[in-house]
Amino acid sequence: MALAVTEEHQALAESVRGWAERNAGPPALRAAADAPDGGAANYADSVHSALAAQGLLGLHLPEDQGGQGFGLAELAVAVAELGRGMLPGCFLPTVLASAALAASGTGGKLVTSLADGTRCGAVCLAAGITATPGEDGGLVLDGSCAPVLGGSVADLVILPVSGTGGETWVAVDAAELDITQLDSLDLTRPVAQLRADSLAVPAERVLTGLRRTVVADLAAVLFGAEAAGIAGWAVSTAAEYARIRHQFGRPIGQFQAVKHRCARMLTQAEQADAVVWDAARALDRAAGDAAPAGSAAAAPSAPGGAADSEAQADFAASVAAVIAVDAAVECAHECIQVLGGIGYTWEHEAHLYYRRALSLRALLGPSGRWARQVAGLATSGTRRKLEIDLPDEAERWRTEIRAELAEIAGLSWVDQIERFAAGGWVSPHLPRPWGRAATPLEQVIIAQELRAARLRPPVLFIGSWAMSALVGYGTPEQQERFLPRTLRNQVVWCQLFSEPGAGSDLAGITTRAERADGGWRLTGQKIWTSLAKQAAWAICIARTDPSEPRHDGISYFLVDMSSPGIEVRPLREMTGDALFNQVFLDDVFVPDDCVVGEINGGWKVARSTLANERVSLSQSWTSGFGVAELLDVVAKQDPAMAQDAELIGRLVGAGHAIDVLGLRVTLRQLSGTEPGATGSVRKLLGMRHAQQVTECCWSLAGADGALGPGREGGWRPGDGEQDQARHWSKQVLMTRALTIGGGTTDIQLNIIAERILGLPRDPEPPAA
Repeated sequence: MALAVTEEHQALAESVRGWAERNAGPPALRAAADAPDGGAANYADSVHSALAAQGLLGLHLPEDQGGQGFGLAELAVAVAELGRGMLPGCFLPTVLASAALAASGTGGKLVTSLADGTRCGAVCLAAGITATPGEDGGLVLDGSCAPVLGGSVADLVILPVSGTGGETWVAVDAAELDITQLDSLDLTRPVAQLRADSLAVPAERVLTGLRRTVVADLAAVLFGAEAAGIAGWAVSTAAEYARIRHQFGRPIGQFQAVKHRCARMLTQAEQADAVVWDAARALDRAAGDAAPAGSAAAAPSAPGGAADSEAQADFAASVAAVIAVDAAVECAHECIQVLGGIGYTWEHEAHLYYRRALSLRALLGPSGRWARQVAGLATSGTRRKLEIDLPDEAERWRTEIRAELAEIAGLSWVDQIERFAAGGWVSPHLPRPWGRAATPLEQVIIAQELRAARLRPPVLFIGSWAMSALVGYGTPEQQERFLPRTLRNQVVWCQLFSEPGAGSDLAGITTRAERADGGWRLTGQKIWTSLAKQAAWAICIARTDPSEPRHDGISYFLVDMSSPGIEVRPLREMTGDALFNQVFLDDVFVPDDCVVGEINGGWKVARSTLANERVSLSQSWTSGFGVAELLDVVAKQDPAMAQDAELIGRLVGAGHAIDVLGLRVTLRQLSGTEPGATGSVRKLLGMRHAQQVTECCWSLAGADGALGPGREGGWRPGDGEQDQARHWSKQVLMTRALTIGGGTTDIQLNIIAERILGLPRDPEPPAA
């Protein structure tokens, strides 16, 4: 759980986290909570000056204004780490104020004073102050606004004011306002009411270059970053406690209810990290595109220009507002639940994190409102383009790859398949001669260039799993026998792994393999087998030594599906289709040269089969159940849009978060680091999201949702409304399988909790 992805950002995060542990930590947090003003009185004299000395107050600001010359992405990393440490005081409102001033283009010395720690800043997000024209282009302010985060300790306040010309933003010295400190839900950070009484603001303090959408987007990113840090703290704290707290004679983390609670918290924290990280990048890009050409802040020209990058920034920031702060609230809440009674005490800091998360949610505004904004942007055509910034060396690879693919593009389909196979393009991550031994960077470029050339190598389905096993554990003879034909899609494979009594618990298989002259005889039943009717060969695991421990007595076989003793029976699903099959093995002979790996060592081979070493480009994982399909349905259902806008916005935001998680996996692979929890979380979230999309699309059909696809499952949709309703009726039924196949949701949660959070494993089942 971390906002940082690149090595530079990870180093920054570690540095800020170390600083927070030394300068903030539980004693400072407790002192601030117990002080009547949230520790504001001594904050400016100690922590604020230390933050300035570290350069953290100006991390995101230009060097000519006293900053470090980085961007919002770097600031978000720092804010997240300080949020994890629950830093008291006005760091967050100060950097929000300086970011807003910098965005206005008229900050000057005011920005510098915030960056060097001379002043503390605050931003009012609420309306309530009106403006009338003053002298020499200035304004006269009247009214009040509240609550303002850090308003009672601020030296400079950024305010929205409304007048005949609409809303304008101004920068006001706090000493000129009537400020009343209010009781704060967050005990470690004050809020205040600000009142202006015929206050004259000179023209140079009127921020004509600032708009509410810009301020709101900045607040969404920075509040979201702090929320991501809170969520990360809550997950770590809950998991640590669950590992050591014993009840009923064992750690509470061994109970599945606690295990799943912690795993779901992790998924929320990972989503928060992803969307805030992406929103910060989007705002940095928009700022660069809007900067004057030739300036230090200007970004390389992007497709669509400044208007497109600004729309993308609005979209990404709105998604962050929907997901990140709610994740902090929910994770802090669940952390208290895991802690139990101790978490409800005043002495434990959990309630302080919960209070801050709630405060962030209140100040930023309801996530439902932000979700409706996401829906509006998405339905009006705004799309967030997820791009990878590749190193300079990528162009050398790209030139070579593009030239080779250009030759292939001119061939017939039959010749293309031969070149794809011979050149290692089908599975480029595999070693030569079967692949290209492609590095993660080369894999990304190959995928990009294949798409650009409109080329599609053969899709191997189960064959790709068979290849992984054979490349890793097969003999040279096995590789020569099977791999060339598999690469050319001349052999269809199926997988004989799952059994009626061994689905997610794959080590519980009972299909037995008994020694015979020259090989083995397999007897048992397999289930949920795709392509069993079409497959020429199968990968199969069977128990060769029942006396061995569950994972040690299994061997890995290649089974000729035309062998005597094999019976395939179609298995009809709830949709009426029969895509899966049951396969019965009755004394099926498998020769010794079709055993892959060592006898009784098949579990290791099977694990490698299921592992995926390819580098993903975060392309759609949905197969027709994603955001694009949802928006297509919504476009035809305008009358229903208003009442479902929040739900649609949340689904669009969740889909974007899953895509960003995929991008972060890719970037970590490119940098040579482990993806961590992100890959597992993405799979878990993706399957449920596809179900939710189909449920939403089906519900938009109204009463026509009662129409079914037909008992035999052979119906195909047309263009009519009733045909579309029947289509989504079928998808609702079909997508029930997504959270079952490949390891049920419950098993995935166990894996996340045990392998990533380190919670105790379930007790081993008793021996047979």
